[in-house]
Amino acid sequence: MNITRRQVLWAGGAIGATALLAACSGGDDTSARPAAADDKPKKGGTLRIGALGRAGALTRDPHGTQGNESDYLILALVYDTLTVPGAGPNTKPRLAASWEHSEDLKTWRFKIAKGAAFHDGTPVTAADVVWSLQRLRNTPSGAARLPGIEAKNIKAEGDDTVVLVSDYANAELPLLTRLTTFVLKKDTSDKELEKAPGTGPFKLDWYRGGNARLVRNDQWYGGTVHLDAIEVTMFETPQAMSSALLAGQIDVASNVGAVAARTAESRKDVQVVRRPNDMSMPLVMRTRSGPFADVRVREALRLAVDRDAMVKQVLSGYGTVANDIMGTGDPHYAKDIPQRKRDLAKARQLLADAKFDLTKTYDLVTTEDISGLAESATLLASQTREAGIKLKVVKQESGAFYEKTWLKGDLYTTYWGTNDSVVFFASKTLVSEAGQNEAGFDDKAFDTSYRKVIGTADETARATALHELQQIEFDKSGYLLWGMADGIDLAVAKVRNLPKLPGYGRVQLENVWLG
Repeated sequence: MNITRRQVLWAGGAIGATALLAACSGGDDTSARPAAADDKPKKGGTLRIGALGRAGALTRDPHGTQGNESDYLILALVYDTLTVPGAGPNTKPRLAASWEHSEDLKTWRFKIAKGAAFHDGTPVTAADVVWSLQRLRNTPSGAARLPGIEAKNIKAEGDDTVVLVSDYANAELPLLTRLTTFVLKKDTSDKELEKAPGTGPFKLDWYRGGNARLVRNDQWYGGTVHLDAIEVTMFETPQAMSSALLAGQIDVASNVGAVAARTAESRKDVQVVRRPNDMSMPLVMRTRSGPFADVRVREALRLAVDRDAMVKQVLSGYGTVANDIMGTGDPHYAKDIPQRKRDLAKARQLLADAKFDLTKTYDLVTTEDISGLAESATLLASQTREAGIKLKVVKQESGAFYEKTWLKGDLYTTYWGTNDSVVFFASKTLVSEAGQNEAGFDDKAFDTSYRKVIGTADETARATALHELQQIEFDKSGYLLWGMADGIDLAVAKVRNLPKLPGYGRVQLENVWLG
């Protein structure tokens, strides 16, 4: 996972309306294991958790390239973002206790939580937040992280308020602060990052090559933290991580995949924690140029896929069929758009009408970054061949993929852990100016609908525009989203209250405790 996209992978969300939103904690509505009446949270103990990562992709910079889940988990526990995902509403306060917007939806004021302090005891000020957001905005992909917000338009108002001014009306701005807005001390140098104090529920004790020990921050402003410590161990494969859990070496195997879940289901001493519809693994077809630029060819590929078979074989049934619209968990997801089904005859006709060259073999590039991704490419290639399309699956190492293929390739697989917001994907990957426009999608009608959605706080007008936006995505975009995979963790029986929220929500471990 790469440039900022691995960070963005875990985001999501939508916002409230016009009033200041009071601070509230999330977590106790996301428990993986229902507690008995006398099963109350207990303080103490060390949680040993495994997460995927590779030695060649380590990072300590919360605003930098994050290629490992293990590093992202560590950063998310040490540093706080302004807001976090929630179950309802799906954007909740964190370092920002509340926020309000101007009537024109361009100016937003975020109030810093009372008592927020760095691990060394220094209070968090608006100057720290402004410096951190400007640092984030000035990264190579900063425009994608804070779209519409120039660094010069991020300012402090007193010691406890941060003002963000957007170039355009944006009712969804707090959505963008649910991740990547990690706050550092003002003027922290790159050399100081390894020991830089955060504001999060855990403090870094030590870090060695992707593995780390974090200890409880007793002064955390966000509420009670039950665990004494969390030990993070990096694994290069889901299989190795699953084996370590079954051997008693770790307590949680994070995002371990369907194969491990199927293996562990018969064991009474292991919890299988499912996050429904947690991750998408769409096929990306380049729309601006190349062999898939014709909308008829893209439609043909979508019609050539047997979605039920994909879910059954790639996900072992741990998932659901999707309909080529990203953000299936959005409350305003357009369920009335008819489900696209396999139609090989129509696919062949569309290919003929588009004069698509069926004599050629086209590369389908994939990685093995997450469980099932490469397998999905192989099965897609097999299914599309029945429509006459010959695809060759090419596996690339993660680093090479994000350098050579991502945002550039004609046909490749990708993956996202965000699922609760159609607008999130529109802003990050589909509007023409999106910094992470994976398919090179450029559609004026889509851009217009997007601006209507984010430019109003009126729920009726927003819903109408959001439906228009989804119809265009269904008809024309470069995504073939065949299904949604359940996120799956394995945990030993003593682990309580693991989060079940998708994306970034699943790394919020401050409410976990050991029975």
